[in-house]
Amino acid sequence: MFFEERVAELTRKMLRKKLYVMLSKPIVEPEKLKPFLSAHLEYMIGLEKRGFVFASGPLSDGEGPPSGLGLTVLRAENAEEASALAEGDPFFVNKLRTFELKEWTIMEGTLGLRVNLSDQTIEVA
Repeated sequence: MFFEERVAELTRKMLRKKLYVMLSKPIVEPEKLKPFLSAHLEYMIGLEKRGFVFASGPLSDGEGPPSGLGLTVLRAENAEEASALAEGDPFFVNKLRTFELKEWTIMEGTLGLRVNLSDQTIEVA
């Protein structure tokens, strides 16, 4: 019983924010993605500006160039909305990448934000 009480105590104030993780991978050679890269970036920036993208970028193993895999964390009301957002990416529309969605519940972590009033700059840590 003590174990359950301790877990309940530790998790009581946790965020429990639901987000959607999109793991994407190319299904064509990297060269075939290049003509669509601008459209992809414009689409992702548009989603970011509208508040749907929490974070996004390429994955690598830490050695050398990115692996071609991508990870995007989406703010969406449900899996259907997250899927629709993913399916709107020009890479997916043009059958150049596939994706897999997972629901993710944020429980703990930190986010640092520094606002410098003197020069009106913002830094994310």
